[in-house]
Amino acid sequence: MKITKDTVIGDILDVDFGCAPLFLEMGMHCLGCPSARGETIGEACAVHGNDPEELVKKLNEYFGTKND
Repeated sequence: MKITKDTVIGDILDVDFGCAPLFLEMGMHCLGCPSARGETIGEACAVHGNDPEELVKKLNEYFGTKND
């Protein structure tokens, strides 16, 4: 799975909920909230004051290890 800042959080979690700690590390603790699941990474990072590119990088690294 290739992640961008426009990828919807719920779609990511549906593929592999094991990446949830990456969101939690950035202060995004409302992963079960319906509105949070419908947000893109860019939207959620804007609300939480995080750099979306940092989270995108971590997520792509996480999913990259899954493809090995």
